[in-house]
Amino acid sequence: MAEDLHIPTGSRTEKYAVLFPQIASLVQSESDQTANLANIAAALKEVFGFFWVGFYLVKNGELVLGPFQGPVACTRIPFHKGVCGHAYTTGETIIVPDVDAFPGHIACASASKSEIVLPVKNQAGAITMVLDVDSDKLNDFSEVDQQGLEKIVGLISEVWQ
Repeated sequence: MAEDLHIPTGSRTEKYAVLFPQIASLVQSESDQTANLANIAAALKEVFGFFWVGFYLVKNGELVLGPFQGPVACTRIPFHKGVCGHAYTTGETIIVPDVDAFPGHIACASASKSEIVLPVKNQAGAITMVLDVDSDKLNDFSEVDQQGLEKIVGLISEVWQ
């Protein structure tokens, strides 16, 4: 991938299939976590056109904004709040078709309509961050996104402690 990203066309399944090896190549050749997370967020936003893509890192008992692409975001999220907090506390991927219907949703941007959040675990199994992807369309995420993003999150887990 380096500084060159091949933008695939076709279905989301096809896009994830073409994007994954590019991300794998990128993270295996760069040791800096911040640089890699920033490039992963940029690649996902560029390939899929999502409204917001970013990482919240576990720091001092809360989720703290990390590398992202999109409009200004919430800086800190308590573990027990919002979709990101729910994914952190349950340790499971959560797809929210309509963020306004999610109890306790934190509205960092009013244009966000649907969301998928995935916990990222280190090699010891502890959650170290979450990947948060927002869309400005209702019901924009499916099992295809869950599978594609879980594969990317798995790669992140393999690479970093």
